[in-house]
Amino acid sequence: MCRRGRGSSCGGHLCAQSSAGRRRGGSQPDLREILTTQTTLPEQAILRLQELTRTRRYVAALAGIDPLLARHPEHRELLYLGAMTLRHLNRVPEALELLRRLEQHHPRYSRLYQERGHCYVALRDALRAIEAFRRGVAMNQALPDSWRMLYGLYLGMGDHHNAATAAEHSAVLKKLPLPIIQAGGMFSEGEWAAAESIVRAYLLQHGHHVEALRLLARIAIQRDVLDDAERLLESVLKLAPDYGAARADYAGVLNRRQKYLQARREMDTLLQLEPGNRDYLKLYAVACVGLGDYAPIIRLYRQMLAEGAATGTETADLHLWLADLLKTVGRQPEAIQEYHAAIAALPESGGAWWSLANLKTYRFSHEEIARMRTGEASPATSRVARYHLCFALGKALEDQGRYEESWQLYERGNALKHAEVRHLPGLAEAHTRLSKQVCTNEFFAARQQWGVADLDPIFVLGLPRSGSTLIEQILASHPQVEGTQELPDVQRMVMELRGRGTDVDDPRYPGVLTELTAEEFMRLGERFLTETRAYRQTGRPFFIDKMPNNFRDIGLIHLMLPNATIIDVRREPMACCFGNFKQLFSSGQEFSYSIDDIARYYRTYLEIMRHWNAALPGRILTLHHEDVVDDLEGSVRRVLDFCGLPFDPACLEFHKTPRNVRTASSEQVRQPISREGVDRWRNYEPWLGPLRIALGDAVTSYRE
Repeated sequence: MCRRGRGSSCGGHLCAQSSAGRRRGGSQPDLREILTTQTTLPEQAILRLQELTRTRRYVAALAGIDPLLARHPEHRELLYLGAMTLRHLNRVPEALELLRRLEQHHPRYSRLYQERGHCYVALRDALRAIEAFRRGVAMNQALPDSWRMLYGLYLGMGDHHNAATAAEHSAVLKKLPLPIIQAGGMFSEGEWAAAESIVRAYLLQHGHHVEALRLLARIAIQRDVLDDAERLLESVLKLAPDYGAARADYAGVLNRRQKYLQARREMDTLLQLEPGNRDYLKLYAVACVGLGDYAPIIRLYRQMLAEGAATGTETADLHLWLADLLKTVGRQPEAIQEYHAAIAALPESGGAWWSLANLKTYRFSHEEIARMRTGEASPATSRVARYHLCFALGKALEDQGRYEESWQLYERGNALKHAEVRHLPGLAEAHTRLSKQVCTNEFFAARQQWGVADLDPIFVLGLPRSGSTLIEQILASHPQVEGTQELPDVQRMVMELRGRGTDVDDPRYPGVLTELTAEEFMRLGERFLTETRAYRQTGRPFFIDKMPNNFRDIGLIHLMLPNATIIDVRREPMACCFGNFKQLFSSGQEFSYSIDDIARYYRTYLEIMRHWNAALPGRILTLHHEDVVDDLEGSVRRVLDFCGLPFDPACLEFHKTPRNVRTASSEQVRQPISREGVDRWRNYEPWLGPLRIALGDAVTSYRE
């Protein structure tokens, strides 16, 4: 059923709303900023064919479709129109064959399942027709024909419950404005630009409409414009506070913005209404995991698996998520078992294969490598699964000493991943240039002891794959220090200070720091301490924030937390850069999928760290990973002295400390220290010449 407050059943982006949700009125000023018009122009040939089918000139339509399909055999609209035309010409088996081809190339196209349902109706196969129509509406709620057909089919079979559900969905769609129905269908088919254009135009003309605002928010989510999505969904919930599906969307956005405490509160509200809603439980789990509350979610995932998942994909996801948590809490054998279960549930997915490789300590069998090779080579494998398999195979072959093949797979995986990221190297360089201009010795001298004087935070920062997790583990082994995780709070503050603009030449941040008062920096420091309290569970006086990207924002950290400890962990550039190149990150770190981008980012990192050390002399402890490996006790004493902590021998046996570790080094820091990984990059030296050239003098100057 599709009712306000019952978001699980709604599932899609369309739901019935009261007349209050459809009231007209002027857009709020902050929303009007979002509602700018965009247009797209369909292909003229497709428009002509659509007109022919709409006017039932099927023979003429097919005559136009056939030659175009010969030249464009994977074209989505041509395959769809061809199947529909063949059905109307009573050539149903041929129509089903075209739909099979369409599904092979465009499996998420919901209208193909609707058309398949019509074909089975023509063949008087009610069960297959129902299956096809249900599959279509599961992807796209805005399929009126499918709901009407389902109503009739269920009624004919005596299934009055499902017939009533289908009738209710049909009634919902009838109440919605036609532009919103059309835009909803386009959104579900991945035609975001066209859907966005329709929704924006509708809102600008008619004012607030709950479903239109929610749909625009969902488009913003797909485009990763999460601040827009958050504001739009807040507006929806003001108009319709009992709209459960919109509140679930809102919690999902909060999770993605790493506002986990707020997201968990939203999900607590929804779960009080529907405690067994699996979609709500999954959103709740993400929030709890983000806050480091793992044990109850491990139990939850096991319970959901025991109850039985709806699809193979859901089963694989639950096993994968469970495995990741088991790895985080140090239960590696169980994690491996769950990764294998995920592969068994969905063999074509590459995520579990890469997760096994990402343990760093797992060794693949010959049979497993053969299976991964087959999957990576298959034309049916998706881009995402393919690059996961490339990285996993790269690691598997590296462990076997087959470095040339391994390099080729790392290179292919990075190329596939690089094609989908949106890294702008100029942003980091502009930030460094402006930080050097703004955050000078004089600037800091005029703001001495601003912010909050608390000593609690210890920031461990630097580039990924630099050895920072090792330092975190060493410190977290001290009885006065709590290891939390890579906390998002500083980066969220930076995003807020930066605002919406991403002008490389004239960004608002860090220049905006000159405009903030002592009171404002005090409030930022207090906010950091308040918001990070949710991650602190042991009551120890000090805690670690190990977000590596904080190195860019040491000026802000110093101004709001002048007594916080800051430790920069640095690794030899060839080793660090290659370590990033062969790492597939779960999110972020978009610089890491190109040799040129990695080298450029490393050089920018060195430049800004030189500046911070010059502008804030003595404020930052620089540790070199190789020195820690070669002289563990000396390095530990140096770190503890800098933190003002007494020496504790537990820090030397860091690998025995039971704690949750979420980074890629989780299994490595649970073993005694070793030089094994220090020079591993040299196995790939024959192919790393371009990296050495791109790094330039950073190869030697990184110790300055």
